[in-house]
Amino acid sequence: MRTGRTGTVAALAGALALVAFGAPAAQAADTGITVTGMVVNDGKPIVVGVSEEKFPSVSFRVTWPSGYTPHTIDAFPYLYHGTTAAAGAEDGGIYMAGTILYEDSPTSADVEGDLYIDPRYTLDSHNDATTWKIAVTARLWDKTDTKIKAEERLTGLGSVQVKRAARVSVNASPEPVAKGRTITVTGSATRADWVKHAYVGYGGKLAKLQFRKAGTSTYTTVKTVQASSTGALRTTVTAAADGYWRWTFSETSTTGGATAKGDYVDVK
Repeated sequence: MRTGRTGTVAALAGALALVAFGAPAAQAADTGITVTGMVVNDGKPIVVGVSEEKFPSVSFRVTWPSGYTPHTIDAFPYLYHGTTAAAGAEDGGIYMAGTILYEDSPTSADVEGDLYIDPRYTLDSHNDATTWKIAVTARLWDKTDTKIKAEERLTGLGSVQVKRAARVSVNASPEPVAKGRTITVTGSATRADWVKHAYVGYGGKLAKLQFRKAGTSTYTTVKTVQASSTGALRTTVTAAADGYWRWTFSETSTTGGATAKGDYVDVK
C-alpha cells in the first residue's frame, strides 16, 4: 500500500509472485499487520492456456498498527507451491496488475485487485497444475519510505487451484444428410502444454457427444467416447432430426473442461 495515496480510494501496484521453487528467505519480524477474508479468482480455479494473459481477481481486508498509514505498509498477496512461503515470495514471475484500496478507518481497509499471469514466461512445468497456497508479504516502512522496519510472511490464508486450459472441436458430416443415414462426428480434444507452450492432444480423455434438436435449447448426451492417444474423437450416429452436435468434457484436478460450439446438420 506504500505506493498508494491516503484518502477514500488509493491506487497501488506491487509484485505478486506465482512461484514454485526455492530462494533465500527474508528475515522475519512481527509487523502487526493482519489479513482476513482473502478471496482469489472468486474462489474458482484459475484456468490458464499457453499465451493468453490472465487477470484473476484478488480481494481481502487488511489492518495495520496505529501510527502507520497506507504509505508506510505493504500487504502484497502471492501464490506458491512446492516451497516455503518465504522462499516463494522471493522467486517471482507473475506480477500484480493493479490494486484499489478502500480505507474505512485509520488502521484498516478493503483491498481489491488482480493478479497478472502470462503463461509464456511464468508457467514451465505440468507440476504447476496443482493447488497453490495463498500468502502475503507484509512490511512496515519508516516515515522516509526508504527503510523496512519489520517484514513477515502471512500464511494460512487459503489456496487456489491452477489448471491447464483445454479445448475441443467438432465436425459432423455429411451435411445435409438423408433421414436414417449415418452421421460421422469427429473432433479433437487438446489441452495446454506449459513446457511446449502449445495445445497438445488430450489422449484418453472421455468426452460426451451431445445433440440439441433444432428449435430447442437443451443438449442431451447421446454417448461417451474415449479420445485416441493423440486426442482424436470419432463416432457415428443415425440421422433423425435437424440439430446441433457437440463434444464436451468436464474438468479434472489439473485441467479445465471444454465444450465445442454446436455443428448444425440438416436432415432431409
